[in-house]
Amino acid sequence: MHIVRYRSDSDPRPRIAVIDEGVLSTLPVAGMFELLNHRIEDIERMCADAVPDRVLGEVRLLAPVDGATEVWAAGVTYLRSRDARVEESDLKSVYELVYDAERPELFFKSPAWRVVVDGEPVGIRSDSELNVPEPELALVVNRFEEIVGYLVCNDMSSRSVEGENPLYLPQAKMYAGACALSSGIRPAWEVDPSDLAIRLTVTREGAVIWDGTTSTRQIRRPLTELTAYLFHSENHPHGAVLSTGTGIVPELDFLLHVGDLITVSIDEVGELRNPVVAGKDHFRFLSTP
Repeated sequence: MHIVRYRSDSDPRPRIAVIDEGVLSTLPVAGMFELLNHRIEDIERMCADAVPDRVLGEVRLLAPVDGATEVWAAGVTYLRSRDARVEESDLKSVYELVYDAERPELFFKSPAWRVVVDGEPVGIRSDSELNVPEPELALVVNRFEEIVGYLVCNDMSSRSVEGENPLYLPQAKMYAGACALSSGIRPAWEVDPSDLAIRLTVTREGAVIWDGTTSTRQIRRPLTELTAYLFHSENHPHGAVLSTGTGIVPELDFLLHVGDLITVSIDEVGELRNPVVAGKDHFRFLSTP
């Protein structure tokens, strides 16, 4: 089962539904933001009571965030991520310290309207030589700080921009096409997130040029610790999505090219496939009503 946002040809208004074996069952909420205003037990009950409506082929799946829901991300939560940041940076101790520190690194990634979904393009910065995908498990958290589901996230990043100076992190992480999420939220009551396999594959002209795997068991911090820091001094009235960091980072000599196809899959959660483009003009559709 997954929870999705969708739009049909007969009704252009986005709707929320449960999808199970290709059948959609619409939920009685105006948007994902309203769903995240409910406690997890209420969301589970709504999903169980939903009545089948239409088949998947009749609709278009949309990004699984809307309203004032924000996407945040955690950094340096895997040992591989720490090592990669140290490798690329002139200020290595910053990343070594944050990996072991009590407080995690958290940063704003995207408002809901800038998120791209499965099949849509992701972007690389034209002013950066070293751009990489970062495959991550993302948490969907309601306004009450409860983890209600999981998504696949591609936290696109410019390693050369961040490596030049850690203060450039916003430019390395937040730009057109930098945040991709899978279309379906896998409910938390159906998944044990403690040991999920994560895989990244990059294909160029039909051939696999890079692939790697990791597991969520390699993450250093408990997921509830990350959400506690996210909610510690801020309200999230429409809930939030929190991506939990990457354990897969290609080597420094790996360069993404325009036209590459990035595939991120997480067992029991979903798959995310996005072609690579360069330049903000490719993402004007995100701001079109």
